Amino acid sequence: MTVPVLSAQNIGKSYGSGSNRFDALKGVSLDIHAGESIAIVGKSGSGKSTLMHLLALLDNPDSGALLVEGTDARKLKGKEVNRLRNQDFGFVFQQFFLTANATVLENVVLPLKIAGVSPRERKARGMAALEQLELADKAKNKAMNLSGGQKQRAVIARALVNNPKVIFADEPTGNLDTATGAVVEDILFSLNQDKGITLVIVTHDIELAARCDRRIFIRDGLEDTAARPTGRRSAGAHA
Repeated sequence: MTVPVLSAQNIGKSYGSGSNRFDALKGVSLDIHAGESIAIVGKSGSGKSTLMHLLALLDNPDSGALLVEGTDARKLKGKEVNRLRNQDFGFVFQQFFLTANATVLENVVLPLKIAGVSPRERKARGMAALEQLELADKAKNKAMNLSGGQKQRAVIARALVNNPKVIFADEPTGNLDTATGAVVEDILFSLNQDKGITLVIVTHDIELAARCDRRIFIRDGLEDTAARPTGRRSAGAHA
């Protein structure tokens, strides 16, 4: 069997100490394979965003292990973790995190700038990503002048510019109206189906989650197996 792209093994995460200690995750295990689309589903405060941050190497678990293509993340050097986050992973967040006064193109090529790619190649790859998202005509516009849907497409272009293996999307349609959100969903799933990019989506939207190959339900820091549907599409995770 192929080695999972990401494998969480009984991972736990807590914040605070003493009487203020909060257990965000209490031992969650799951494997994510290349080309899958996974939904991490739960109410606000359930631990689903914490789980995504750990999977994306944006934070470290307090217990358990996270394997990246079979390698324990604890054995990776800082520069290797930075390379993974900048080149192999793409990020799409509800809040956009665009620099308002920078142009759309400048926002999109930021990962390439961090990676030390030449200005000429940055522009070429940035424009190619914007073409994919039908935003090339907005390349010179300031990010602040985009609509909500255009901002999210710019964020997806930025996530794509390094040809990532995995896209992590945290409530990607949360700030969008229903019609615009549907367009963004279609873009993400077409990237998964047409380019084989692994998709990890954190959401409380059951309809969005239903489009994914598998759903992982999180409640109070644990996988909620009672909420998990039976059948092939929900197989492959355990707590």
